[in-house]
Amino acid sequence: MPRVGLFITCVNDALFPETPKAVVTILERLGYDVDFPAAQTCCGQMHANSGYKKDAAKLARNFEAVFDPYDAIVTPSGSCAAMARDQCPHLTGSTIGRRVYELSEFLLDVAGVEDVGARFPHTVTYHPTCHGTRALGLGDKPIRLLRAVAGIELIDLPAAEQCCGFGGTFALKNSEVSSAMLADKCRHATDTGAEYLAAADNSCLTHIGGGISRLGRTPGAAKAPRPVHYAEILASTA
Repeated sequence: MPRVGLFITCVNDALFPETPKAVVTILERLGYDVDFPAAQTCCGQMHANSGYKKDAAKLARNFEAVFDPYDAIVTPSGSCAAMARDQCPHLTGSTIGRRVYELSEFLLDVAGVEDVGARFPHTVTYHPTCHGTRALGLGDKPIRLLRAVAGIELIDLPAAEQCCGFGGTFALKNSEVSSAMLADKCRHATDTGAEYLAAADNSCLTHIGGGISRLGRTPGAAKAPRPVHYAEILASTA
């Protein structure tokens, strides 16, 4: 089996530790030994996207040094996987991105597993995040994994591939446009009637979750779905 390193990402480290724990649970259930290199830091995505190339390159070089010993680098983040795969080569000349896998890519393309032994008896709708869809080309990989979960009922999300409006610093620099996009996404998610809204990036789920929480304070508002990373669904055996 390949030597696997877990790339936790900044957002998950600071705000959503249950998501990378879920990744470890899934991979260990499948027989993989997973290392967590403690020297990992930000991969430099936000810096690169904001034009700070020197700072981004410094962080990218640290990422490459920390994860170089691993045959496969698995992350529960489409955006950070896209950074390592698409931007690091331009910043440092490294090819380490070829060993970086968003979780669904690793499970389906490397492990060759679609049913990870999960059970989640709830209704779920899925938001395909922009980096996963457009940069990585994940296609239906996360959906295929979710379909194999025992007890789950998947509900199609209207206008699913429409951006939620987060886009990292985009939400700050273009707040009015971002808010309008978010309102559409929250409305579509609520209209499904699903209990949960799943996605591959907790950054997007944070943005959507904030919008949904504000909707919930509106008198007479319909009950909105709870945001959850799809890795946590795959780790569940309830």
